[in-house]
Amino acid sequence: MQMKTIVLTLASAAYATAAFAADPIKIGVPVGLSGANSVVAPSVVQAAELAVEEINAKGGVLGRPLALEIADDASGAAGAQKAFDSLVFQKEVNVVISMETSAARNAGLPIISKGDVPYIYTSFYEGKSCNANLFVDAWVPEQQVPPVVDNFMSKQGAKKFFLIGSDYAFGRGMLSFAKGYIEKAGAQVVGEEYLPMDGSDWTAIISKIKSSGADAIMTSTAGGAPNVTLTKQLRSAGVTLPYGNLAVDEGTAKSMGADAKGIFLSASYVTGIDSPENKAFLSAMDKKFGKELRTPNDLSVPQYEAIYLYKAAVEKAGSTDTAKVLKALPEVSFTGPRGKISMNKQHHAPLTMYLGQVKDDGSVAVVDSFKDVDPGNQCPKL
Repeated sequence: MQMKTIVLTLASAAYATAAFAADPIKIGVPVGLSGANSVVAPSVVQAAELAVEEINAKGGVLGRPLALEIADDASGAAGAQKAFDSLVFQKEVNVVISMETSAARNAGLPIISKGDVPYIYTSFYEGKSCNANLFVDAWVPEQQVPPVVDNFMSKQGAKKFFLIGSDYAFGRGMLSFAKGYIEKAGAQVVGEEYLPMDGSDWTAIISKIKSSGADAIMTSTAGGAPNVTLTKQLRSAGVTLPYGNLAVDEGTAKSMGADAKGIFLSASYVTGIDSPENKAFLSAMDKKFGKELRTPNDLSVPQYEAIYLYKAAVEKAGSTDTAKVLKALPEVSFTGPRGKISMNKQHHAPLTMYLGQVKDDGSVAVVDSFKDVDPGNQCPKL
């Protein structure tokens, strides 16, 4: 699988770089512009572009402009190894900030350690990825699964769950936690099935759902394309059970059209958050991208906030030196579209979580919210 590297040169960034005397601080963004994540990756790139533009317009960081280096990791391990290697050792980025599949993250981490650069992972994931250089500002199962299961059991009357996932670390990790939580809550898992990450024919699994006696389904697929194909095939097969999707974001839900109606999701960000910070963010995104705007979502907003968290850490450290920045990262916070974010819990972040349900137009109606949910015991040895 060929990996392509794209350097984004923004008009504002170019102007800012010319106006600054110092060299830019380079932010590496390996992201799935091709492969499973290609549905959502453009929204992540847009969020990164806005953050950099805003920061540069206000003087940059320590008198230096920020510059993005974007690399396609092809949503998988092989592409990630090439992308990380290019960013860390050829482009010599100061930090890596990215939303990626777990396979890509795991492939990139050895390169992060070897190159000794900070890495802020901005994707929700299966949890317990621990590395001295790694920080996470997105949710883990302990924050995301309980709202869905609790609602299904108490409000939907669910007692028998069928679990479906992509066969890799995220899919299996999320459903392993979900299965344990469901069984502890007194319900039953009557089926658990997986397809490869690039799988697209869910027919056999859907047949098993129909014969299982399940009264609810929960899915955990690779973000983007697998969500779309699974949901379309579930709807085509007439499956109308309560459907909790542990990997769908608001942007992907909108791309599904009518098929997404009724899906339950648990997220740390929805566009309907009623706060000055979120309204300002949405307005700025709309102004910058207009008709090209991709729906901001629970993968792109953590990317935007992570760039501001890195800025805060560099300013606290007074330097881009890796050791100093890593020490500062758990001590800083940023109040953005999701509220106040600080990666101070074993390199993870307490997050307000929203239980939502997709409406006719693809937007998400908030059913319930849970403030400052702790990520739990993720990396106690760090």
